[in-house]
Amino acid sequence: MNPKERKAEIEKRLSAAFTPETIGVDDESHLHAGHEGARDGRGHFRVLIVSVKFIGKRMLQRHRMVYDALGEMMRNDIHALTIDAWTPDELDR
Repeated sequence: MNPKERKAEIEKRLSAAFTPETIGVDDESHLHAGHEGARDGRGHFRVLIVSVKFIGKRMLQRHRMVYDALGEMMRNDIHALTIDAWTPDELDR
């Protein structure tokens, strides 16, 4: 899967799982060029996701929910993932 396809697939899976009010996926792989973990071809991504499905969940639970939604992509396509997962009310503060 090429970087554009990976980014699109991440967004598709997270949108299906969380019906987010806001979602953003940035490919930050270029910032890690030459990094030992990036040599296998998997990417570095940053995700911003705002969803009511995170209400009542601690940050670790939210991250696990995101990992679960991405499934095998976490093993095959993603080397590193930075997650900003919020509820709508948290962003309004």
